[in-house]
Amino acid sequence: MNVQHDPQMYPYPSQRNVVYGRKGMVSTSQPLAAQAGLDILKQGGNAIDAAIATAACLTVVEPTSNGIGSDCFALVWVDGKLHGLNGSGQAPNALSIDAVKAAGYEKELPTFGMTPVTVPGTPRAWAELSRKFGKLPLTEVLKPAIDYAEGGFPVSPTLAKYWNGAFTTFSKLFKGEEFKAWFETFAPEGRAPRTGEMWKSPGHAATLKRIAQTDAEDFYTGEIADQIDAYFKEYHGYLRKEDLEAYQPEWVEPISVSYRGYDVWEIPPNGQGLIALEALKILEGYEFTEKDSVDTLHKQIEAMKLAFIDGMKYITDPKDMKVTPDALLSESYAKERRELIGKEALTPEPGTPPRGGTVYLAAADGEGNMVSFIQSNYMGFGSGIVVPGTGIAMQNRGHNFSLDETHDNCLKPGKKTYHTIIPGFLTKGDEAVGPFGVMGGFMQPQGHVQVVMNTVDFHLNPQAALDSPRWMWSEGKTVHVEGSLPSHLAQALKRKGHDIQVALDGGPFGRGQIIWRDAETGVLAGGTEHRTDGEVAAW
Repeated sequence: MNVQHDPQMYPYPSQRNVVYGRKGMVSTSQPLAAQAGLDILKQGGNAIDAAIATAACLTVVEPTSNGIGSDCFALVWVDGKLHGLNGSGQAPNALSIDAVKAAGYEKELPTFGMTPVTVPGTPRAWAELSRKFGKLPLTEVLKPAIDYAEGGFPVSPTLAKYWNGAFTTFSKLFKGEEFKAWFETFAPEGRAPRTGEMWKSPGHAATLKRIAQTDAEDFYTGEIADQIDAYFKEYHGYLRKEDLEAYQPEWVEPISVSYRGYDVWEIPPNGQGLIALEALKILEGYEFTEKDSVDTLHKQIEAMKLAFIDGMKYITDPKDMKVTPDALLSESYAKERRELIGKEALTPEPGTPPRGGTVYLAAADGEGNMVSFIQSNYMGFGSGIVVPGTGIAMQNRGHNFSLDETHDNCLKPGKKTYHTIIPGFLTKGDEAVGPFGVMGGFMQPQGHVQVVMNTVDFHLNPQAALDSPRWMWSEGKTVHVEGSLPSHLAQALKRKGHDIQVALDGGPFGRGQIIWRDAETGVLAGGTEHRTDGEVAAW
């Protein structure tokens, strides 16, 4: 007889320790994916190969957050230099404000369906990372993901929770024929898979094989592209094969700010990493001596609000930005924004600077190469559109576009939208400290700020920096806090005018990972979230 237990119930406090390794390490939100990346390291691959293997595996073993139809971003440390890859796709050429309004959407793009789908960047980004920095062929690197898709894997607790939530929601919302393939792929038995049940996806495996064998070209120019094109034509979507053919990931120069002797790095716009950097720039003007104090929390929240409201106004495809990242990160503008922070909570307004459901993984090898990588469908399973028989769940990034023609992030054909997913990286002098990230929509820059301050200001180890109770500003004066935040601090914030909402579920506060490298010994120290099924796999 099987032992009965509830995989969602944890009534007693528990603790993760920091994980140490020397030859290699992979930290991510799903144990099987972390171990797949570690296996690639042991087979002679480097950190870049391990990151690609882990990312591909996550499309199989955590489909509630990402998929083959995702976008991605990467920060890659190789030979003493940090490289940035923007793997986000553009709006289809047929997708315009006029087209969307003619379809009946006056205020915003829909959340689900064919309309919010932009060109998926992930497959070609995998291939580009492999081409530029990898050691092993893509056929070998994607093999663990293919094996799990073909042979199956036991569903983990957090995965089962979000899968069931998506199924419940989609069962109510998705009535059109274009959504039928989602249910056939992810709920073939008329329900979501339960914790511990085996799950496999043969169509997903077949697609990954074709991506591996063609270095992703089949997805953009071959039979897979034809399948995507035909499906979108059948249901009057906007994405076409010529949009896929035109796409290439972009190598970009990472942006950074200096923060108390460290350099904090992010991908430049269209990603929202700029928000984290602006908030840190504002906060560097203060001295923080106590982490768990109302003064520290108040200033963090206020700086975050000011940076976020700027980001929401100005961040978009860089060719359409009306201000430069340098302007938003300038000393003079940080001082101007800092002076707005008082003793009471403010309702933020954009400034005028001088003109000028996601997965995260961190990987490192014994040679000093390190990768900060993030990949996402945006909202859980994304648009709800799955190309039949392929396992390809399409993202819904286009939902972030504005239909206001005067807004910086207004929809235009061929344009990249404001993007929520952001990998982070920390350096000191000429040395890499390591990759970090916190997934979770608009929580991400807020998580970055909290993790960096926990590390630099308050000297917490990587696991403790992630375990610390989090807050999340949403709008106006509303701030959500985890239930583990001491109640006297929540009450004190309320007295300062913050509208404090205590959350029972830690999921919305993000799921992060960290790997720090000791510059002298090369020893790696890793942490992962208690808010997810995560694991640090070390060698």
